[in-house]
Amino acid sequence: MVAAASVVVAVGTATGMLSVLGDDGGGADGARPQVTHSPRLHSLPVVPSPSATETATVSPSPSEKASPGPSPAKRPAKKSQRKTPPAAAASTRLYRHPESQVLDWVRAHPDDPRQDVIGSRIADHPAAVWFADHTPANITARVRAVTSGGAESGRVPVVVPYVVPGRDCGGHSEGGAPDLDAYDDWIDRFAAGLGSGDVIVVLEPDSVAQAECLSAGERADRFASLARAGRVMKDANPRARVYFDAGHSGWHAPARQAGWLKQAGAASAASSDGIFSNVSNFHATPDEVAYDRAVLDALGGPASLGAVIDTSRNGNGAPPDGQWCDPDGRKLGRAPTLSTGLGRVDAYLWVKLPGESDGCKGEPGTFTPSYAYDLAR
Repeated sequence: MVAAASVVVAVGTATGMLSVLGDDGGGADGARPQVTHSPRLHSLPVVPSPSATETATVSPSPSEKASPGPSPAKRPAKKSQRKTPPAAAASTRLYRHPESQVLDWVRAHPDDPRQDVIGSRIADHPAAVWFADHTPANITARVRAVTSGGAESGRVPVVVPYVVPGRDCGGHSEGGAPDLDAYDDWIDRFAAGLGSGDVIVVLEPDSVAQAECLSAGERADRFASLARAGRVMKDANPRARVYFDAGHSGWHAPARQAGWLKQAGAASAASSDGIFSNVSNFHATPDEVAYDRAVLDALGGPASLGAVIDTSRNGNGAPPDGQWCDPDGRKLGRAPTLSTGLGRVDAYLWVKLPGESDGCKGEPGTFTPSYAYDLAR
């Protein structure tokens, strides 16, 4: 059996409810984000979701080990000069950004017979906002525009930084920051926009689970930058909850994934609140719950570490024929919530926008109403 992986294959951004892009020029920060289509995480051929026990046996052993510690050349997190308040419990309500492809479609098609279903079952739900272009000049203002909107409404935004160098292993969504020094600087500016309210950060999808394409040294350097990113964000806003990439239940064995996550800082409360899984994939929620708990057990760290799961289109689980590109027969998963009722499962999130095509039923990363309607009905 071949374990499945998820990798990003669209240029500019990854999957998500929407992406917030800015001008690549050196202009001043803009307060209002520009919303464009979001690219998608492209899954390699998926397999039916195995149980957590099965997952541990299907992944091949790693061909090389990553360096045991972070590169000594990486800079430490910048310490805040202010005295920070203690972290508060997150609100139980998630923030729906007022601009997205699906909302644009719903507003533009009031007479379409699919509009009511798509509007009520997709557009009305909160989802993640992606930041996937390397634009240091205005990233702080663009992040702040989202987090301040959440704070003003008393709701919790979900933001996705997706600019790590070498993303997608040079595939269709290659890009990001030119190098790790530039990435560290971008993260500093990103963190400056997080504000002081509740916010969830889904840190760099695929950055850990897909890291075997890197050399041991490159992997160690990436993991050092990810650990630093978590520290910087939590120092900038102690109420930020930062989650690290655990892939999904059809990919790496829990122990292997946990070993990489530990090197990336995910076991440290100074960097991490836990892990995320199933971004842009289809594996059933019970499989993800079992897998994430197994990863957390292998990871160690504080008992407070938890998991968030992308449930945007996993209502029927992974397709049995291994299809990944807009497969038929899929449906919406559990609605986004911060109240799962399950231990160590902090949230169900819609990180991938239901209806944004993988490239088979529409242009890659664009909202496709026929696909959305099939998922929603």
